[in-house]
Amino acid sequence: MTTEKIIHSILIIAVVSIVTLALRGAPFIIFGGKRKTPQFVAWLGKVLPYAVMGMLLVYCMKDVSFVSAPHGLPELAACAVTAGLHIWKRNSLLSIGVGTVSYMVIVAFLPIG
Repeated sequence: MTTEKIIHSILIIAVVSIVTLALRGAPFIIFGGKRKTPQFVAWLGKVLPYAVMGMLLVYCMKDVSFVSAPHGLPELAACAVTAGLHIWKRNSLLSIGVGTVSYMVIVAFLPIG
């Protein structure tokens, strides 16, 4: 790798890091202190986790074939685990993580297809 490519890569990483830091810190700067969070932002905080879960569901199930073996059983089982855990614990990160692990275990160790 040439020196020019290394410098270019370092600059890209630096710019991406600075932009990420700025975007993550912006809400604390804008809404920090005694300023009240707008109702719209609070509403987004309540509905976005469910919207993200819905988008993940659509994305993960879009290529599943229900007419050929294993008929979507690993995906449906992992979705059931995810939904059940989310209803029980109300923790999106836990639900998505355990659902992903359960799908990987089902696909890797159970003779379904």
